[in-house]
Amino acid sequence: MSVTIDLPADAQARLEGEATRRGISLAQLIIELAAALPVEDPLEAFIGCGASTITEPFDIHRERAELATKKLAQGV
Repeated sequence: MSVTIDLPADAQARLEGEATRRGISLAQLIIELAAALPVEDPLEAFIGCGASTITEPFDIHRERAELATKKLAQGV
């Protein structure tokens, strides 16, 4: 599928720079970034919350994004 997007010049430059740094195409970088986006599943946020010792609110989307960022940084 082809998609055309209009980006501010600075956003385009950052994306191109990151793709170059990783040695991949801009399209591959965008695919990886999209794959790192959280999947909307409210059930996952609910499962296990009763047994949790976490006292602050748990943000599944933030946790997934952080994990995806760590995986990308490790090249996983």
